[in-house]
Amino acid sequence: MRTDLPEPSRAELEHSARLTDLIRAEIAAAGGAIDFARYMELALYAPGLGYYSAGATKFGAAGDFVTAPELGVVFARCLARAIAPVLRVTGGDVLELGPGSGALAVALLAELERLGALPTRYRLLERSADLRQRQRARVMQHCPHLEKTVEWLDAPPARAWDGVLVANEVIDALPVRLFAVRDDGLFARGVALDASGALAWHEAPADAALSASVQDALGDRLPALPRPYRSEVRPLLAPWLAEVARTLRRGRALIVDYGFPNAAYYAPERRAGTLRCHFRHRAHDDPLLWPGLQDITAWVDFDALHAAARSAGFGEWAESSQAQFLIEHGLDEVFAQAHAAAADEAQRYRLAREIKRLTLPGQMGEAFRVAAFARSP
Repeated sequence: MRTDLPEPSRAELEHSARLTDLIRAEIAAAGGAIDFARYMELALYAPGLGYYSAGATKFGAAGDFVTAPELGVVFARCLARAIAPVLRVTGGDVLELGPGSGALAVALLAELERLGALPTRYRLLERSADLRQRQRARVMQHCPHLEKTVEWLDAPPARAWDGVLVANEVIDALPVRLFAVRDDGLFARGVALDASGALAWHEAPADAALSASVQDALGDRLPALPRPYRSEVRPLLAPWLAEVARTLRRGRALIVDYGFPNAAYYAPERRAGTLRCHFRHRAHDDPLLWPGLQDITAWVDFDALHAAARSAGFGEWAESSQAQFLIEHGLDEVFAQAHAAAADEAQRYRLAREIKRLTLPGQMGEAFRVAAFARSP
């Protein structure tokens, strides 16, 4: 048991125990072990029990981590300037994936309205009933006059549409397969039970699908990696992107997340991979701890993202650091307007801190990247 993390409440531990029982049952049904990707899927998305499916606060100061929209309105206002020209041309929709607390949605709607570029519909793809309720409450609090513009979806749109797809910190939460390169070969990492019935790590020789994914990601660099070497691949990325963008006929997809190009992702010195957990604003590397109470993420291989976009039918694209993206889309103007509108010195100080966190290399400025893909009929 880790001693450097806050202790969950009794109710939280009971919730985690129920999810752990579900995972134990699945491990037993699978013959003694499940792949880590399945474990991650259950830990995050099991109905009513997974981290993103249950009712605890995830985002902001009261949750486990902070996303760019939770810091303030600067990120959304710059993003609005990036997508407004597309909406003016297409007269189309915005589809936001994984809308979280709804902070990005309400800030984007407000700024797009101010810019005269409101979408026909602002659609939120959200499967969690709890998060939908929170998003709806936020919309009604901040922009009730736009209620009829907002629509919640259980699945990607079935009919062809034009406009902009937005995914902010979504891909990092797609389940990953973990692998280990050892002197005696390539292994798949999974989850089993120890003698006491507790969740425990398990390794087995890599199956053909994992071997192919690792070979595709690493190519001829695989033999030169230090031993042992652990990392992850995200085989669901390409089919996921193809599905969520399948009916986008004309427009753009903007994807924001933390990640690296392939060479940096699988650098020899990054021999423990990028898998991280977040619990009450503390990061650690034990995903088997308290299932359902903590976020589990892995960084994004942006070269794999570009390959997935090509296979999904996207054409031209651009990629930049988050800092560069914000600067290119009106950061100076957004800052000047927000600074002039600030009521007091405390608000100006918070604004300055927000800008620093969004743009400094040691904060979100370089670790986060923005990929923009285009599609036309």
